[in-house]
Order: sequence, then structure tokens, then C-alpha cells
Amino acid sequence: QVQLAESGGGSVQAGGSLRLSCAASGFTVDNCMGWFRQAPGKEREGVAGFYITSSRTVYTSYADSVKGRFTISRDNAKNTMYLQMNSLKPEDTAMYYCAAAREYYCNRGALARQSYNYWGQGTQVTVSS
Repeated sequence: QVQLAESGGGSVQAGGSLRLSCAASGFTVDNCMGWFRQAPGKEREGVAGFYITSSRTVYTSYADSVKGRFTISRDNAKNTMYLQMNSLKPEDTAMYYCAAAREYYCNRGALARQSYNYWGQGTQVTVSS
């Protein structure tokens, strides 16, 4: 059974940093995987993701709002994906979810919800001004 467990959320002041982790079980993190977030009253949006081409080249993709501030990474040995978040802003406040696809590729793109089959329970990030 596939399980994804996020951790690392918390409350920080603007300009601070957090590192989120997503531990996977029943699954390997070398497939299409990504991070999403959802703020109250808003749609869940893609933040960062891995996508893999047919030649198995791995690329990363980021939402414009987080480019240059967030970095996605993964440790295959630990079967864990990470999201390093720097220069946090109040508008980054949201519940953050990790997601994984059954396939190695992201059939609708790395930042599209429709690409993903499995979701974690989320970890809250709150950034105060």
C-alpha cells in the first residue's frame, strides 16, 4: 500500500526558511512526484515537481511564484522527497501536500493535479509578516 507522509511544517516569520519532507512507503520516489499547496478558500496548486522523460531524464518544474526560493529534491536511498523553502512570504501560508503518480512520467505535467494518484495528509506552513 502506498503511503506518503509529510513533515517539517511550522510557523516562521517572513524571510525565514523551512524544509519539508515526504517519506514514501510502498512506492519508490523515482517516479513523477511533486509538492502542492492549498490555502483556505483557494484551489490546490502545484508548487514544484519532478518529471521524467521517455529517456528517463529527470527535470524539475516550479510555479512562477516560488522560482528562485524553493528547491525540490529527493533521496532515493531514503525514499524521501524534500522541499527546501527559503525567503518565505506570508502568501506562502498554506497546507502543503506531497503527491506521487503510478507512472514514472507526469501525464498532465509535473504541476497538474491530474497527474497524480497518491496524496499525503499535508503539513501546515504559516508565515507571519
